Amino acid sequence: MADSKVLPPAIFLLGPTASGKTGLALELAAQLPLDIISVDSAQVFRDMNIGTAKPDEETLARFPHRLIDLITPEERYSAARFRADALREMAEITARGRVPLLVGGTMLYFKALREGLADLPQADAALRAEIDAAAAANGWPALHAELARLDPATAARLKTTDAQRIQRALEVVRLSGKPLDTLFAAQRAVSLPYRLLALALLPQDRALLHRRIAARCAEMLGAGMVEEVVDLRRKYRLNADLPAMRCVGYRQVWEMLEGRLPPAELLDRGVFATRQFAKRQLTWLRSMSGIEFIDPFESGFNQRGLQQVREFLGTP
Repeated sequence: MADSKVLPPAIFLLGPTASGKTGLALELAAQLPLDIISVDSAQVFRDMNIGTAKPDEETLARFPHRLIDLITPEERYSAARFRADALREMAEITARGRVPLLVGGTMLYFKALREGLADLPQADAALRAEIDAAAAANGWPALHAELARLDPATAARLKTTDAQRIQRALEVVRLSGKPLDTLFAAQRAVSLPYRLLALALLPQDRALLHRRIAARCAEMLGAGMVEEVVDLRRKYRLNADLPAMRCVGYRQVWEMLEGRLPPAELLDRGVFATRQFAKRQLTWLRSMSGIEFIDPFESGFNQRGLQQVREFLGTP
């Protein structure tokens, strides 16, 4: 095994939505030789800018972000593809004598990068079409019931309406004949060839996080998020089950445009969904090992984060 002291450095910056990741990342990149890699399953989509809190053009001109705007909202992106893309970008940054700074809130992507992935079967377009057709005819709860017969442990973790995950779990068990937990148990650990500092923003004041989430949701709507989704529907062939339109915020706007959600309830529903999303992110964070936690709502937190990174890099 390689000596960790001779491995090139890399930095993870994780945290729930609205916790201040971007602000700290930009502060770090302004003062240290760091290049930013986005770890965000929503920012990979082109033309989805407001609802994903994608940095504006001025920010991106000064601090380029890798792994954003990769695909159209009609397409799908996986943790396996992220891992391959991120490792390529990290190697390129390191070869230039700089340090990769991976920033975002998609915890599955961080986990896949650090630990590797189970050997799952590749997506099968014909089988997915068959599953989608069955869902259209009978509803996703019926497909969930089928999954419960084939893979009860996975079904127990999923809502009966979670189309994307039900589809993938059914696809895996039909193609492999094995439930997901069996395949994950056989996963081979893959060491990340970097000396890693993993910093997680863990707000202690949950009420303040909720207020920031509410303010961000209101700001997004004020900035034209509904119009953004209208434009997306005009430009692309979209449906409610695509991963892009299942992103928090976009799902609620879609439901409003389809007449299933009163416009007066859009903000409250978006805030509620985002709070639930942040709760899941925090659960992921607490389950991950080898992470240093920092409270983003304490005074001077940016400077403490900068100091931790300087110490890690050995930079005065």
